[in-house]
Order: sequence, then structure tokens, then C-alpha cells
Amino acid sequence: MNNPQPTAASSDDVTDDDGGWNGATPFPLIQGTDACGIVVQISSPNDPTLLGKRVLIRPCMRVPSDNYASLDHVWMASNIDGAFAQYVQVPAAQVFPVNCDWTDAELASIPCAYGTSENMLHRAHVQAGDHVLIPGASGGVGSATVQLAKRRGATVTALVGSEAKAAAVRALGADRVIVGRHGDAKWNEALQELTDAVDVVVDNVGGSGFPTVLNTLKRGGRLTTSGAISGPLVELDFRTLYLKDLTLIGCTAWEEPVMRNLVGYIERGEIKPAVDKVYPMTEIVQAQKTFLEKKHVGKFVLIPPPVEATLPAEDE
Repeated sequence: MNNPQPTAASSDDVTDDDGGWNGATPFPLIQGTDACGIVVQISSPNDPTLLGKRVLIRPCMRVPSDNYASLDHVWMASNIDGAFAQYVQVPAAQVFPVNCDWTDAELASIPCAYGTSENMLHRAHVQAGDHVLIPGASGGVGSATVQLAKRRGATVTALVGSEAKAAAVRALGADRVIVGRHGDAKWNEALQELTDAVDVVVDNVGGSGFPTVLNTLKRGGRLTTSGAISGPLVELDFRTLYLKDLTLIGCTAWEEPVMRNLVGYIERGEIKPAVDKVYPMTEIVQAQKTFLEKKHVGKFVLIPPPVEATLPAEDE
């Protein structure tokens, strides 16, 4: 058993009809994909030294846990119960001790967004000197990608929807921030200037702007994606794909190094959390309403009530 502290969410989580993508959703289901916490119970024959450790939970779990030769996997809050709770039960292989001075809210913002981002950058082989374009750079995964791509030595161009978000994304390390949305004259002009100039696109946006974004890639460029917040159906000119020798990389199942990498980055001070707002879990409705306004940069974090607060008094 793991006693979770905060749990988090990002704008990349919001879709209309994506439930049950990996089989029927097992209702009733506890939501919440992110959590940090303290290990309070462990079954034999797992490592007893995990007891009492502060840990992060890997939400994307291969099936079986150590089988990275297969892409079969399950997700917390989609296939198994998630972290909107005071206790979470997960396989011991999915918990990662972490030693840092971050608050619980900051640490809980990491697993899903930063793990998804690190997995895409790992699969796309992003390295020093690459030019990386990030549509939707103010969201949970997008803001994580700005930091993680810069950590790898890449030059980052970020796309955001408003001036209000631009300063926060610059503060995360973006070398250039383009403000606007597909169809805006300024957005189209900026993307036209990037034609054949980008090594890697990390695109969790999709939608009608996809052809323009794809055209920014150099010959031999790579586009990686794990979401489609502006729409899952896109227009693709096959000639662009094959004449430019492009590689399209879909990413859902995480690779084995992802969580170990993130823990190392945290402990060495190479990344920082991007937490926009923190709510008690009892205010989840208000949190979700504010979340859907999409005015934030980074993550919202929900704090569960302490266990003691939910126990009946001794004289009851």
C-alpha cells in the first residue's frame, strides 16, 4: 500500500470520448494518474527497505511489470484505480524512491506529464543541437517538454495560445515563443518561416494545424505524439511524409528508463516543477471548472485530506 500525497492533472487529460481505448473502462473507477507518497505496507517477497520511503508512482505499467519486450501496458486511472484517494495499491516495481526538498504538491506534478514527455523525447532520440518545436507548450506535457528538451541541449521553439502564457513558458527555458492559434495570420507567418527548419516536433495538439506543423520538419525529421487535444483527425499529405523521409512516432507505452531518468533529474536539480494551482481534493469540482478554462500553465494539484481527518472520533 502507498499513502499518496497530492495528485495532479494537466490540460492534456481533457478529451470528450477517449475512454476505454485499452479495453472497456472498469467502472466504478477511481481517477487520478499522478501521485507521490510514503510506502506504508509492502507484501513479501518485495524489497522491505521501501517501507517509509517517499516515492513517485509510475502510472504507465508494462504487463507484466518487467516485460519491456512487449508494448502491452495498463494505466492508473484508466485500467486500474488511480490516485484520487488517500491510499493507492500498486506493484512494488512501479514505485521509485526520490530524495529531494520539493513539496508534495510539486513532486506530485511530475509522473504523468513529465513521464509522457520524457518518453517522447527518448523515443525521438532528441539530442544536443536539435531544434524542437512544441505546439501546446503551456499544458502539462508541453511545459514539461520545454524543460526536458532544453535539458538535452536542444533549441526549443514553443507555441502557445495567448500572451498571458508566453512569459511563463519563456521562464521555463524556451528559446522562442510563438503566440497564436492555427488560422491566425501571425501564427501562419511564423510557422511558414520555420518550414524545413525543425528536427523534432513534439505534438500533442493535432487538429487542423497539423499539416503546417508537419511542414516545419527538415528532411529526415521526426514527429512524436501522445495526444490530440485539438482534434484526433488530421490531414496528411503522404508526399510530405515520404519525400522528406519523415518519421512519425506514436507514444503511449513508456520505455523502461523514463522514471529512473526523471528521478535523477529531480535529485540533481536539472528540472523544476510547473504547478499553477493547488486545491484540496474536496474542491475538485471547482478545480475542474477552472482547469477547463485553459488559462493555466503547467499542472493543477489536488491534496487529499489526511488519513486522521477521515477516521471517526473514539467516542463515536
